[in-house]
Amino acid sequence: MAETMKGLHRSHRCAELGTADIGETVTVMGWVQKSRNKGGIIFVDLRDRSGILQLIFEEADCGSENFQKAEKLRSEFVVAAVGKVEKRSAAVNQNLATGEIEIRVADLRILSEAQTPPFPIEAGSRTKEEMRLKYRFLDLRRPDIQSKLMLRSQVATKVRAVLAEEGFLEIETPILIKSTPEGARDYLVPSRVHQGKFYALPQSPQLFKQLLMCSGYDRYFQIAKCFRDEDLRADRQPEFTQIDMEMSFVDVDDVIAVNERLLQKVFKDAIGLDIELPLPRMTWQEAMDRYGSDKPDTRFGMELTDVSEVVKDCAFGVFTGALAHGGSVRGINAKGQGQMPRKKIDALVEFAKGYGAKGLAYVAVQPDGSVKSSFAKFMTEQQMEALQAAMGAEPGDLLLFAADKNKIVWDVLGNLRLEIAKSLELFDKNQFCFLWVTEFPLLEWSEEQARFVAMHHPFTMPMEEDLDKLDSDPGAVRAKAYDIVLNGTELGGGSVRIFQADIQEKMFEVLGFTKEQARERFGFLLDAFQYGVPPHAGLAYGFDRLMMLMTGADSIREVIAFPKVKDASDLMSNAPDVVDPIQIEELGIAVTAKEEQAKTE
Repeated sequence: MAETMKGLHRSHRCAELGTADIGETVTVMGWVQKSRNKGGIIFVDLRDRSGILQLIFEEADCGSENFQKAEKLRSEFVVAAVGKVEKRSAAVNQNLATGEIEIRVADLRILSEAQTPPFPIEAGSRTKEEMRLKYRFLDLRRPDIQSKLMLRSQVATKVRAVLAEEGFLEIETPILIKSTPEGARDYLVPSRVHQGKFYALPQSPQLFKQLLMCSGYDRYFQIAKCFRDEDLRADRQPEFTQIDMEMSFVDVDDVIAVNERLLQKVFKDAIGLDIELPLPRMTWQEAMDRYGSDKPDTRFGMELTDVSEVVKDCAFGVFTGALAHGGSVRGINAKGQGQMPRKKIDALVEFAKGYGAKGLAYVAVQPDGSVKSSFAKFMTEQQMEALQAAMGAEPGDLLLFAADKNKIVWDVLGNLRLEIAKSLELFDKNQFCFLWVTEFPLLEWSEEQARFVAMHHPFTMPMEEDLDKLDSDPGAVRAKAYDIVLNGTELGGGSVRIFQADIQEKMFEVLGFTKEQARERFGFLLDAFQYGVPPHAGLAYGFDRLMMLMTGADSIREVIAFPKVKDASDLMSNAPDVVDPIQIEELGIAVTAKEEQAKTE
């Protein structure tokens, strides 16, 4: 039978003890990592969130009753032990923070027994993720997961402290809100009191933080839970956490300056990384032209080169056809890969097709300067030489080209450079390269909806010099928007907001909203805007992504205590699940089961 603590109080966590405590009597509590009975002497590794500590049991010291209890100890038993800190009698364990000491136990309490766990509780587990997530309460005991979650807590605490120093107020915004379906899909919550009506879970606190600026709170932040009912993707979560902020009486440079100081202090305190300020900046257009991505990984080169002018008069129809339809021809130079086997080049072609390419053209420059190419017969010798010169080609290089609409070319080559860099290990995984990407397009054309949609959201301020294009050329309007990027991952994004009624009305008009639709969806914000609105701007970080990069995790699931899997379900609790029919009836709604229709050829 399990014992109670019987008035014991833990004096130290396991790894808080060291050689300075030798001779002290202490009380420690935790889980048994492993137990080794050497006959007459028992060694037990005790684990808590701080680390591992060795306990030693000898009958002469702890008595026969305690020694007999120690003989029963198994992995994951929960125990309390009272004893004296001693210098290790055997060899020092250099792998443990407590490797020079041990506790000679005088009193042992078995607080809880445990079944054999379905997988070892150890760092670097090779157990399949599905199994670990099913038993997440055990997986969370692993030291590597615990260290990530403890760092997450430290970062949250530091963020709060830094923003408080910067004059921000932490204010909570509602979780049950009005649905405003512009962007990702909302999670809906039926109301029992207002039957037939629904709340939505917030995709972000956007409207409320703008209202707080209208209300004079000047600088707001919140570590906020957000929800998006998105289509299935491997590393997305239906619920996620944002470090959200908004500021009044500011412009782009003010927001960037505050956030650079925040990043510098948080990274220094949390992981000892020195960030040199100011961080580099790049416009969206430059990022797309150079890297094919609005979140470029700048840890390595292999930048895109536009060779449209060089190949415009060649006889290769793939190139000239793309140019005739308003597209471009661009390439990347994989240095030193000119002798890549044809099988690997074919694999890169298939990879490119996954991003919309019809194919890839290539030139493999051999060590002797000769070329192997998929399109050389369509080029004159002078044209091929000019193409190689434009690409900075040298003997031994592999040149890869895509030709299509700019959007497809950027997407193909942007992802291709990442794929090649990963396979060739062209970047240092311990390097942190930050970048601000600015001046995003305000709008993008949706083929599905046959209208312009906001690239960020409908409240983003256009660049003042582009305001006159809202009527004549909406697609060319740049936004006062900015993203902070780290190693090819978007850490956060934000914008200066529209605060003038006439510009907001014009924005809604360009997006295809009638005045009635705009008022129906955003009436409470528009009402507030009639009573004095300060210029304001904000930014939100994906906290989970931030922690994934800071800890070097492979997935955001590693830095979330209880994550969902790809289909948005929880393997541990089996959520979502059916509910009692009485609950459905009380809500005044009906659930219609969709039957799977047999596919017919």
